[in-house]
Amino acid sequence: QLQLVESGGGLVQPGGSLRLSCAASGHTLDYYAIGWFRQAPGKEREGISCVSASNDTTSYADSVKGRFTIFRDNAKSTVLLQMNSLKPEDTAVYYCAAARTLFTHCARDGPYAFWGQGTQVTVSS
Repeated sequence: QLQLVESGGGLVQPGGSLRLSCAASGHTLDYYAIGWFRQAPGKEREGISCVSASNDTTSYADSVKGRFTIFRDNAKSTVLLQMNSLKPEDTAVYYCAAARTLFTHCARDGPYAFWGQGTQVTVSS
C-alpha cells in the first residue's frame, strides 16, 4: 500500500511563495503519475496540477497556471509543487495523489488510487 505524505504548508502573505512536497513512505514514486488537489472550506475539491511518471507531461488548472510549477526530484523520490504569487483564494488544504497509469500520461482530475492526508496552506496578511 502506497502511503503519501505532504509537507511544506503554512501561513504566507499574499504575493509570497511556498513549496509543497509529496513523498512516499517506503516506496519510490518513479512509476506513478502524481496529482495535486486542493479543497477550500465549502468548496469542491479541485485538481490543480499533475505530472506524468516520465516527468515530461504536466497539466495545470487555469486558476494556478503561470504561478504554480510541478516537478519531480527523482533523487529524493518526491514531487514538488512550487507556488508563487500566492493569493488569498489559494487558501485550502492541499493533497497529493498517485496513480499507476501510462508512463507519459497524467490526468488532473484522476482517477487516483492513493492519497495523502493533506497540508494546510493559508494565504493572509
